[in-house]
Amino acid sequence: MIRREITSRYRGSILGLLWSFVTPLLMLAIYTFVFSVVFKARLELADGTDNRFEFAMVLFAGLIIFNLFSECMTRAPALILNNVNYVKRIIFPLEILPWITLGAALFHTGISFLVLFAFLLCIGQSLFWTALLLPVVIFPFILLTMGLSWFLASIGVFVRDISQFIGLVLTMLLFMSPIFYPASALPESVRAYLFLNPLTFIIEQTRAVILFGQLPDWAGMAVYYAIGFLVAWGGLAWFQKTRKGFGDVL
Repeated sequence: MIRREITSRYRGSILGLLWSFVTPLLMLAIYTFVFSVVFKARLELADGTDNRFEFAMVLFAGLIIFNLFSECMTRAPALILNNVNYVKRIIFPLEILPWITLGAALFHTGISFLVLFAFLLCIGQSLFWTALLLPVVIFPFILLTMGLSWFLASIGVFVRDISQFIGLVLTMLLFMSPIFYPASALPESVRAYLFLNPLTFIIEQTRAVILFGQLPDWAGMAVYYAIGFLVAWGGLAWFQKTRKGFGDVL
């Protein structure tokens, strides 16, 4: 079902599955041009380095994490509504529907990371061994995303307005996450509140292991793992408790 989800997105297009490579490649090229050529002076003031590609890489790495989260959250409220036949006609494990969306999103996320790694090699920057720890960094984020997806998939059956609300929340998170700016750019008194955003810590840790060759913040990762497991367990428990009412509502 994950494979069908991926291939159906590109069915009928000329390039087909190649779009999954072309899209992040073009986006990275655009970011590199805009932030290394158009805003070059501002970048030198912002990061204090002469590496004109650095900001584009930092931005692209942050957007990969945000896009993974955004795709799952955007589609979660309509998962049950778009698969009514699974609810009313056959016995089907509805709890796997968010996994299908997540699997497709992870496929595109993996392609984007491959593009980022290839770009780093092309500009002559060596890959740090700490990049091998990327799955360790991403896994608790996957758990958190799944928990929220189960919750939103359930709520979306009963409250149809949730899809519109999620769109607004994601727009807010895009600008309240350290994607277009580093967390260090904020005043220290405000910086702590930025980490209430579930994306902030993972974005920072992803950049640390891939771009800067730093080890993850193990204490922070332990807390995030605990939160991820709790959110995943709570989301699944809520989904299983409310699924009995799906058939009646639909």
